[in-house]
Amino acid sequence: MNRHHDPNPFDEEEVNPFSNGAAAPGSKSRIPPLASESLGFGQRHDATVDIPLDTTNDSKKKGQELAAWEADLKRREKEIKRREDAVSRAGVPVDDKNWPPFFPIIHHDIANEIPVHAQRLQYLAFASWLGIVLCLVFNVVAVIVCWIRGGGVKIFFLAVIYALLGVPLSYVLWYRPLYRAMRTDSALKFGWFFMFYLLHIAFCIFAAIAPPIVFHGKSLTGILAAIDVFSDHVLVGNTTI
Repeated sequence: MNRHHDPNPFDEEEVNPFSNGAAAPGSKSRIPPLASESLGFGQRHDATVDIPLDTTNDSKKKGQELAAWEADLKRREKEIKRREDAVSRAGVPVDDKNWPPFFPIIHHDIANEIPVHAQRLQYLAFASWLGIVLCLVFNVVAVIVCWIRGGGVKIFFLAVIYALLGVPLSYVLWYRPLYRAMRTDSALKFGWFFMFYLLHIAFCIFAAIAPPIVFHGKSLTGILAAIDVFSDHVLVGNTTI
């Protein structure tokens, strides 16, 4: 038997990968030929994909609106900052009312707003203002006692007017300017304070003496008024002193 012509089942056939797909004659290729199929590009009946232009326009429009809104926000922030700086330069602080604690009517915070080296002087000024407030209130009480003892109703109304005008005017004219001058170190406010505080001292001296020149009789509980009523009414005289 001739075994040279028997095919060897383990022999590998040589396949040229660079060939055009045509196998050599007499050779059997185990790789099936790939059918050339059209992928759909360039054909007459290909499906077209429409990209809507409105989406692009909407994105651009939203971007422009966002940029305009951001620019407007920055402009408002600059305007607010400019106003705050102007108020700060003008020395007009915007403060919350916190004193007295049970019925706040003014802003007062020496410990946190006044420099440390000036706090002692500010506390003394505050004590001075509280002193004039107490004196005016005590003046009303003493005049009421004198009125009950026959001093007349006129002095009572004058004492009430002194208290109602003296308390707020003393705060507005000299104590608050000093407080703000201590905060901002303003020479103008210091000058305002010194001018009206001298008037305050002059009024205190005049009220302590209480001469019957400008103010009516015993509407001020001074030394002369106390001497005048001491001989008639000991209780009224002691209260007036």
